[in-house]
Amino acid sequence: MAKPQKRYVCQSCGSVSSKWAGQCDDCQDWNTLVEDAGAVVTPFSARHNLQHGGRAVSLVSLDSPTKLPDRMPSGIAELDRALGGGFVTGSATLIGGDPGIGKSTLLLQAAAKLALTGKTVAYVSGEEAVDQVRLRAQRLGLGNAPVGLASATSVRDILATFPSAPDLLVIDSIQTMHSDLIEGAPGTVSQVRASAGELIRFAKERGSAVVLVGHVTKDGTIAGPRVLEHMVDTVLAFEGERSHQYRILRAIKNRFGGTDEIGVFAMGEGGLSDVGNPSSLFLTTRGEAVTGTVVFPALEGTRPVLVEVQALTVRLASGATPRRAVVGWDSGRLAMILAVLEARCGLSLSSAEVYLNIAGGYRLTDPAADLAVAAALVSAFSERPVPADIVAFGEVALSGEVRPVAHSGLRLKESAKLGFERAWVPGGVSADGITTNGFRTLGALVDHVVGRG
Repeated sequence: MAKPQKRYVCQSCGSVSSKWAGQCDDCQDWNTLVEDAGAVVTPFSARHNLQHGGRAVSLVSLDSPTKLPDRMPSGIAELDRALGGGFVTGSATLIGGDPGIGKSTLLLQAAAKLALTGKTVAYVSGEEAVDQVRLRAQRLGLGNAPVGLASATSVRDILATFPSAPDLLVIDSIQTMHSDLIEGAPGTVSQVRASAGELIRFAKERGSAVVLVGHVTKDGTIAGPRVLEHMVDTVLAFEGERSHQYRILRAIKNRFGGTDEIGVFAMGEGGLSDVGNPSSLFLTTRGEAVTGTVVFPALEGTRPVLVEVQALTVRLASGATPRRAVVGWDSGRLAMILAVLEARCGLSLSSAEVYLNIAGGYRLTDPAADLAVAAALVSAFSERPVPADIVAFGEVALSGEVRPVAHSGLRLKESAKLGFERAWVPGGVSADGITTNGFRTLGALVDHVVGRG
């Protein structure tokens, strides 16, 4: 039998090379070529493929009757929120996150809760022995759950174990699995792709919900070939800092739901627990007003989350090089806000060091945070505190205009519910239960903060 020829595949653009190189010739990225096992091609197989055509596929129309997919609620409210309502039968879900962040704990809790409702659940670990998983389950108070445990790494052996498909199959992790259909050690690009392909085909054909745990690289992306994320139906990213008790489960891809929802958990002695009010995690104690702090009502899907924006400016001696440091926000957007404050509002920030932090380790991607960040910077620079009962949101344009943002009413309603009485918003925005101050330009906000208006 012919040996498969070795080839090297770029993990950025997918180009194939016959030999390894430090730089990809097509996309010019460095250190992206990874060895992959090519397909075995023999003279017989080539001649057979030419002589025998493919099999015709059946086509259906768009108006054919279709029912919504069946879902299995996991019993964990925040996990179901991120999934869009629960696990979908016949689907494949990939969940990735840093080591020790709680991926295995969360899936073991979900598997136990589903098993206690009468569902057939199997948990296969390629990294831990069965006794280790059992001890963790007992520590979490789930030792009586009828979950089938196994420690295996062969995909063929795992699939042969289930003459009748379980309702939920958890594979922890996909990087430890190997398929005997191709050569290569577990964890290589070809093995991860082949192993995932077999498990996904099992899910589609047998109607079982399969969950794959994936490792992440040092950059935070899921390890292995990028095609793995295209093969599965749902991709979930587990985020959080080990120094903080909270964890965020974010849907990056979801063929059966939205990708704008998050699940928030708190890590405790009994495992991961739901956090019904995430704002309590990211807001510090609101006592007397402090310069450089402003509360921003962020929006994650349909859920408003109030976070605190903290800014600090330090005036330097003439000629010193100022530093810009930002945690939890885009550094490029901070540079833009600083430029608008300098060019449109007359604030001389070019000679001052600027530090920006989002409290609680939260990461903001919402452009509506521009106004809150600008207010925090102006407050810190002028040493005028923003009152503790105020929230701020709005998008800032390069012209200095404050533009409206989506779901203003939802943000204001949540702010009023948590006891905030006033809001700095774009002009024309109002809501019941909270007093709004509308600003058409960023200059008007600066005048209001420093007391010039």
